[in-house]
Amino acid sequence: MELIDALNWRYAAKKMNGQPVPADKVDTILEAIRLSASSVGIQPYNVIVIESHELRGKIHEQACPQPQIVEGSHVLVFASWTDVTAEHIDQYMQLIADTRHTAVDSLTPFADSIKGNLMSRTPELRAEWAARQSYIALGTGMIAAATEGVDATPMEGFNADALDQLLDLPAKNLHSTSILVLGYRDAEKDYLANAPKVRRSTEELFIEMA
Repeated sequence: MELIDALNWRYAAKKMNGQPVPADKVDTILEAIRLSASSVGIQPYNVIVIESHELRGKIHEQACPQPQIVEGSHVLVFASWTDVTAEHIDQYMQLIADTRHTAVDSLTPFADSIKGNLMSRTPELRAEWAARQSYIALGTGMIAAATEGVDATPMEGFNADALDQLLDLPAKNLHSTSILVLGYRDAEKDYLANAPKVRRSTEELFIEMA
């Protein structure tokens, strides 16, 4: 599916039909999320991938009573780090060195720049920064799903504390920020399935400056 056609096709499905999303499509969506942009590339979040109907039922009961949770195929929970530490940055520098076959010492100026920026903030502000980064990955996942012909419904309206406890996220130094449900729309039961997409016009949205 061409990109603009895919974006015109996609919407936040309100009802899903329970059809499973093939593993290869899920893998493509997850790989797109893995490759998503992130400030300085550090990716201060994790994505919990949930297919189990039993666990999705618990999420529906305890944290997010929206029907797509149980009607969909997979639930992706985007969970940001509760803090970003100097150790995280050092680990990231090592990953760069290993991936690009370079000496980690050569990355010291880059590491010092990141530490100077992030470590000067309070832990709360670092956590907010990490949460914002997770939304970039969420957007990438939505676009990837659309190009695969898979419906993806993003959600913020859930009990994050309850979801965190259910998934034991505090023990992993994570906090849930958003949910993305993958599945297929139930066009007969979803009143928005065939509704025209409503977006501001090009002229209203974009401001060009010479």
